[in-house]
Amino acid sequence: MKKKQQQQHPGSGADPWPHGAPLGGAPPGLGSWKRRVSLLPLLRFSLRDYGFCMATLLVFCLGSLFYQLGGGPPRFLLDLRQYLGNSTYLDDHGPPPSKALPFPSQVVYNRVGKCGSRTVVLLLRILSEKHGFNLVTSDIHNKTRLTKEQMELIKNISTAEQPYLFTRHVHFLNFSRFGGDQPVYINIIRDPVNRFLSNYFFRRFGDWRGEQNHMIRTPSMRQEERYLDINECILENYPECSNPRLFYIIPYFCGQHPRCREPGEWALERAKLNVNENFLLVGILEELEDVLLLLERFLPHYFKGVLSIYKDPEHRKLGNMTVTVKKTVPSPEAVQILYQRMRYEYEFYHYVKEQFHLLKRKFGLKSRVSHPVLRPQFFLPTPLETEEPIDDEEQDDEKWLEDIYKR
Repeated sequence: MKKKQQQQHPGSGADPWPHGAPLGGAPPGLGSWKRRVSLLPLLRFSLRDYGFCMATLLVFCLGSLFYQLGGGPPRFLLDLRQYLGNSTYLDDHGPPPSKALPFPSQVVYNRVGKCGSRTVVLLLRILSEKHGFNLVTSDIHNKTRLTKEQMELIKNISTAEQPYLFTRHVHFLNFSRFGGDQPVYINIIRDPVNRFLSNYFFRRFGDWRGEQNHMIRTPSMRQEERYLDINECILENYPECSNPRLFYIIPYFCGQHPRCREPGEWALERAKLNVNENFLLVGILEELEDVLLLLERFLPHYFKGVLSIYKDPEHRKLGNMTVTVKKTVPSPEAVQILYQRMRYEYEFYHYVKEQFHLLKRKFGLKSRVSHPVLRPQFFLPTPLETEEPIDDEEQDDEKWLEDIYKR
């Protein structure tokens, strides 16, 4: 008997439970402390697993609660299900959202006046029928500055059937400021003095499309104003031949902010910034064929084959009808004064021209060899603004717009 008790002593080295410990651990007594120590890590691991299972169950319970209270599963679960590729929700709740097209499906051509825009619009009408995109035009030609109409116009453009190309004479619109998707912008400009002269005579005498075309556009123009000599207009500082009327191209790229209509560095730099960030291409009218070629490369779903259409003799006949008639050249003195008054316009024009030529070189297009235009030296300071009456309604609209841009 004594020998058996000695075998059970902890120091004897024999296992007191040769067939394993009883369920629930060893009973208190000699040797039980060793089993308790060996089971403690297993016990802690099991509690961790138990807590994880309870937390998972709680998440599913809350999901079920949200499902019943909200009339459906939580939005997070729907987004997760859609992200993972499960189409059950889409099949039960309507058609899936339209997939993004593999090319820009929203294009805006906020065309600058007297910069070849009518020629390009004629091309776009042919191209829209050929390629099946939605050409959205506007009957409004003389309202480029918008106030409260911005939101309505942006909404109308954004809801057009895609792919669309919207075109209108309008200053740059910031769609993202009003919660819309920013479209791709394109535009074309030309030498500022040439643009001004073309507009000056077009308002008075129209083009070759009809003898009475100018009477339709400016019916209230007095005869003495219609036949006003261009040199007198410039040298005598008539409103039409001075600022802010001459500050015309930059606002198309600066935007709708009231300061965009004030000739100065602020509007100039903002216009440059928008060209870099929001415009896919700003071309030069003097190199229109290269502009069309680049548009065909950048936006083939819109402009594929545009160059061949442009060079077609039949289209050339239509294009020649838009040439301004009775255009004369001012005296060198008058031209020099125009250069002085349009110095910001010329700085912007040369900046765009340099960017355009850089783009052409990247695509292997050679610019035509021409003598560089001598930039005028501005010796004489000239006033940049001419006082013009503004009615109360326009002042209220501008105040509203300034508040919008301060947000």
